[in-house]
Amino acid sequence: MAQGLELSVTDFQSSQNNMWHHTEEISFDHLIVRRGQAFNITLYFRNRDFEPDLDKIIFVAETGPMPDQAKGTRAVFSLAGRHGPSPWTASLETSRDNRLEVSLYAPPTAPVGRYLLKVHIDSFRGSVTAYQLGEFILLFNPWCSGDTVFLDSEPQRQEYVMNDYGFIYQGNKNWIRPCPWNYGQFEDNIINICLELLDKSLNFQMDPATDCALRGSPVYISRVVCAMINSNDDKGVLNGKWSENFSDGTNPAEWTGSVAILKQWHSTGQPVRYGQCWVFAAIMCTVMRCLGIPTRVITNFDSGHDTDGNLIIDEYYDHTGRILENKKDTVWNFHVWNECWMARLDLPPGYGGWQVLDSTPQERSNGMFCCGPASVRAIKQGEVDLNYDTAFVFSMVNADCVSWLILGGKEQRLHRDTNSVGNFISTKSIRSDERDDITESYKYEEGSPQERQVFQKALQKLKMGKSQGHYQADSKPSSLMPRRLNSPPLRPCDIIQVSLELQLLDLPNMGQDIKFVLLAINMSRQLKELKVNLSAQSLLHNGSPLPPFWQDTAFISLVPKEAKTHRCQISYSQYSQHLSTDKLIRVSALVEEKSCPEKILVNKIITLVYPAIIINVLGAAIVNQPLSIQVIFSNPLSEQVADCVLTVEGSGLFKKQQRVFIGVLKPQHRASITLKTVPFKSGQRQIQANLRSNKFKDIKGYKDINVDLYV
Repeated sequence: MAQGLELSVTDFQSSQNNMWHHTEEISFDHLIVRRGQAFNITLYFRNRDFEPDLDKIIFVAETGPMPDQAKGTRAVFSLAGRHGPSPWTASLETSRDNRLEVSLYAPPTAPVGRYLLKVHIDSFRGSVTAYQLGEFILLFNPWCSGDTVFLDSEPQRQEYVMNDYGFIYQGNKNWIRPCPWNYGQFEDNIINICLELLDKSLNFQMDPATDCALRGSPVYISRVVCAMINSNDDKGVLNGKWSENFSDGTNPAEWTGSVAILKQWHSTGQPVRYGQCWVFAAIMCTVMRCLGIPTRVITNFDSGHDTDGNLIIDEYYDHTGRILENKKDTVWNFHVWNECWMARLDLPPGYGGWQVLDSTPQERSNGMFCCGPASVRAIKQGEVDLNYDTAFVFSMVNADCVSWLILGGKEQRLHRDTNSVGNFISTKSIRSDERDDITESYKYEEGSPQERQVFQKALQKLKMGKSQGHYQADSKPSSLMPRRLNSPPLRPCDIIQVSLELQLLDLPNMGQDIKFVLLAINMSRQLKELKVNLSAQSLLHNGSPLPPFWQDTAFISLVPKEAKTHRCQISYSQYSQHLSTDKLIRVSALVEEKSCPEKILVNKIITLVYPAIIINVLGAAIVNQPLSIQVIFSNPLSEQVADCVLTVEGSGLFKKQQRVFIGVLKPQHRASITLKTVPFKSGQRQIQANLRSNKFKDIKGYKDINVDLYV
């Protein structure tokens, strides 16, 4: 009688499989594979060879706490072509010397997550034995055409899945600066933290069986992750804060990467303090790329936050030109979100591809603080009734901005601007450190017939949705809805026939005086007597104004066709104590002409500039060989700064974030330090650095570096 087949040991061939499945950056020791692609394992037997006519081998793959075949979280499938109902398959590769190599295949629709693999061996007339072979992780597969995250471009897959560093664009539309960021999605333990994040979601806590079953859908996963990046509804990764006091946490401007944040959340079990939009988006990029969903970080300059769904952002000013706080609608100087690539089988054909996900907690979506996925194509076409939160995202890039003067308790409309919201929508280019402007994928050219047609189409859909109670963002109706939304009237400058512009004279370097002029041109044939009220106030990047710290009044007489400039200067001593972390100053000029009741408002956003940190790599960078890195930094101010801390990191270069306590830096002082490290991954890498002090928080620098495998 044949002896029962006894399993001795299993080889998951992790190193080879992970290389085939593009997961070798995550691990060589633990099996991490992608769905829709076969992987090989080897079974070693103690007593004899596998005999196909005698031995029946059945594999079982299970995920989640309550695996269920009906839900797709438990798969049972046989070896040697005995095809059953399961879409999982096992096929024989080789069998000799008491060794059996098997090719296993998870379908491209399988739920992602951590799996336990088991085997049942039924030998003819022998006993049935069961073995636990071990755990493996299954991820989305953008290389597989059957996967809903399939991306048919290897350069794009390398950028949006495999690249572990990038840039997040900040500043303002007139001065866009790249902020280097270490996504670090393949760093030690990050994959486990990402899976932990799924298991800590409210969806999993309320119904773990259903949650795990739905993890095959990138639409579902993206909404779960989006809600878990912020902590408004749960113990998510980040606490958001938009005030100026970060003493009980980390100022959002200081972060240079996702790894430290995710590891702190994992080790403490509590939300990390603090984040703002670019930090939320960066963390989400890390998690989604780690799970295998192509993801990029997007910045929208002059981003609308329209809470009531009327596609109007109202801004209020007083007689001095000072912008007043509006707790309802705001224009963020810039706002950052994600795009994730996926098919949208839940929408009509044609709306797959890039989808907006915004994890910054702004409005509720189906009761949770998350936003998206919203099809970018649907946004461009004004299809604001399509899931999810398309109307809210449409307003961020398309809302009209109406300026109002508050005078004597009454509102006087200054003008309506149809193209001030949604500018220079930006992301990092593929295979390059350059900025890629993708505004045209979100909207037609400003002022074009198509752009206005789409705006009106979206507005009608929103009105219809409101009448039926379908507006997606959970918000209260606006008391301002009755205001007319017809074509904008003539601007005040057209009526008064005076052209006005604020112009910087020099680069606005931090620590130096800000010099600018108001240029006034009389376009008419009459004398113009102008009174100009100028003011300056700091802004938070979400548009919230701080009190004015500088004001000036000018009287300008212009003969017909004459141009004059009024010079202005704001000294460092005037703005230094009033500057927000965002380094934004809004200069406004409210102009009235003696013979006309109309008033003209012009303003300019100024972002103060720091000198960049300089990073020099001293010698060739080779895996497992010592490397010296020189970091040069300076205090740009004409006063002493204290509590200086230099932070340096880089995936594949440093095992953990490096923090160097510098202490005091004298006025205008330039210093350097040399750090030593041993690179442990080859290929294109990036070093990110930040210098903070008691006077500034985010002097940044970066250096791209290629690490060779051998000398």
